[in-house]
Amino acid sequence: MRDVEARVLSAIDEAETVNLLAETVRVPSVTGTDAESDLQHRFAGMLAEAGMDVDVWKLDLDDLRRRAGFPGTEAPRTEGYGVAAVTGGEGVPALALQGHVDVVPTGDLAKWEGSDPFAARIAGGVLHGRGACDMKAGLVANLAVVRALKRAGVSLDRPLAVHCVISEEDGGLGAFATLARGHTAEAAVITEPTSGAVITANAGALTFRLEVAGRAAHGATRYEGVNAVEVFWPVFEAIRRLEAERNRDLPGVFDGNAMPYPIEIGTVRAGDWASSVPDLLVAEGRLGVRLDEDPAEARAAFEEAVLGTAHPWLRANPPAVTWPGGQFASGRLPAGHPLLDEVRRAVADTAGRTIAEAAAPYGSDLRLYAAGGVPSLHYGPGDVRFAHAPREQVELSELLEVTRALALLAVRRCGAR
Repeated sequence: MRDVEARVLSAIDEAETVNLLAETVRVPSVTGTDAESDLQHRFAGMLAEAGMDVDVWKLDLDDLRRRAGFPGTEAPRTEGYGVAAVTGGEGVPALALQGHVDVVPTGDLAKWEGSDPFAARIAGGVLHGRGACDMKAGLVANLAVVRALKRAGVSLDRPLAVHCVISEEDGGLGAFATLARGHTAEAAVITEPTSGAVITANAGALTFRLEVAGRAAHGATRYEGVNAVEVFWPVFEAIRRLEAERNRDLPGVFDGNAMPYPIEIGTVRAGDWASSVPDLLVAEGRLGVRLDEDPAEARAAFEEAVLGTAHPWLRANPPAVTWPGGQFASGRLPAGHPLLDEVRRAVADTAGRTIAEAAAPYGSDLRLYAAGGVPSLHYGPGDVRFAHAPREQVELSELLEVTRALALLAVRRCGAR
């Protein structure tokens, strides 16, 4: 390892990094809330203190909604801010480290140990709390890298960028806005939790809404009506058949995952009176998009399955299908791109282990960067099985391991002296 590499690695302040993660988790930056904006400004200030040139801007939401490729949103939003920072050298950044500040809602507080999801409780080398895994640990690792570069007093030959984005959880508006503003890079590492692997491909996910009509009647004479819940069942069975069909003949990169393209119903609402036959059922869910599949083709396959049921009532009264909310296409790192091997070497040289390549069954900002001409992959601290759960957590040793690997990657990709 070169002297400049060793200097940067030794400049990583582990206690500071852990403390920063705890402070960051304590900010309840749920998508679309004021706290999300607050955390963006905090990171902008810390990136400036680390010696970076920082661009902070208020998103023009109306303009973004009109742009081709707008990724959709699900959470109510009145404002949003972008943060992109650059340090070292001239020209296009050789590397961007990207992370999102927003988190999903907490759910039932009674399910959380200690009942406070934002307490950032540390026990046994593990930090617990909403956002600890998805993805404030990755966000903090990115900042710890640039702090170490400044502390080590190194100069980069080519620029390094850090992108802090909002609204990843409900569609990717922040990444979309960052790219639209002209912030780019030769390659990007998105520090989402990867369970010790490196993720080079994402399936997509499209939010759908179904409206299934029935016919109202008094509950005492239900045979005069048509129960929307009952006629929804053939639609649900058709969705399950489509799911099975779409998960046959899977790409090898999904080895070990029997269902990378799930279709799930997340919410169901029906009826407005206990003694009436419900005349409307509304169901919302997500449709998995296959790797390299045009989302329009995925929508068409879903609509064909939903509208093709043989039930006589449904033939005469077909369900209405709409596509609100987040619309995640798939994305992947181009085959043979050197970033994969560069990340693997950085991990091997700092942690002494070889990391596996894998693909993820969920959508992310990767597809927006890839579509914007920025080859990207995921490598970050945390186990995605804890994401969005009341047991969300991250091992602090993993946070520090990832920070070291990213620091070495930044020095090697950008060049340092």
